[in-house]
Amino acid sequence: MIKEKFSEGDSILHSLDPRVKIIVALLFSVMVAVSEKYTSLSGALLFAIGTVALTGLRTKEIISRLFMVNSFIFLLWLMLPFTFPGKNIYTLGSLNISQEGIRYALLITIKSNSIILSGIALLSTSSIFNLIHALRHLYFPDKLTQLFFFTYRYAQTIHSEYIRLNNAIKIRGFKAQTNFHTYRTYAYLVGMMLVRSYDRSQRVYQAMLCRGFKGKFWTLNHFAFKKSDLVTGAIMISGIIGLVLLP
Repeated sequence: MIKEKFSEGDSILHSLDPRVKIIVALLFSVMVAVSEKYTSLSGALLFAIGTVALTGLRTKEIISRLFMVNSFIFLLWLMLPFTFPGKNIYTLGSLNISQEGIRYALLITIKSNSIILSGIALLSTSSIFNLIHALRHLYFPDKLTQLFFFTYRYAQTIHSEYIRLNNAIKIRGFKAQTNFHTYRTYAYLVGMMLVRSYDRSQRVYQAMLCRGFKGKFWTLNHFAFKKSDLVTGAIMISGIIGLVLLP
């Protein structure tokens, strides 16, 4: 199974009801995504950093997650200032750097990091099964929650299948090169992955039907909404509303 390092802890956010965390994370992400004000986005970034600080997670692991995201954002910084139309503020050889291009690159950077940090603080501090359980309590469509569950449940299984197939072709002397044989081999590999994934899905579905599955997952343990969950959720939502009202 996929490791859930961030879900292990005893901070206030680890013990917060997952339903509250999903609602807060959703509201925060929507607010950050649609906002164009630097004051609101700067406050949102500070809010996200503050929530991460409350979790007590290791800074090194958080930075490693941010590094992967910002590696793609760095490519935007290499393109947007030079390609986005607007007022030229500097000329680098035959390339013009536009003020609007820098502005949009900065907005994307702040928004992406704020949403990722809030996701780490609010969602990664709960196990995936608790989040799926919370989605059911929030009346998300059953098919959507089941798709989410099975994607998580079998992603590692399908990856293990890929490792076995990849090792099998290497044992037979395959070496990746830039030629038609390599392209054809990888096409066969992808095709076998699709076939095996489909076969596994059929076997799993038949096994579930044998166990009485009728389109719903029934849970024996339910969440207990505490007063502290209400207070913490109200404080966070009030903070998000305050960020929206910033001039």
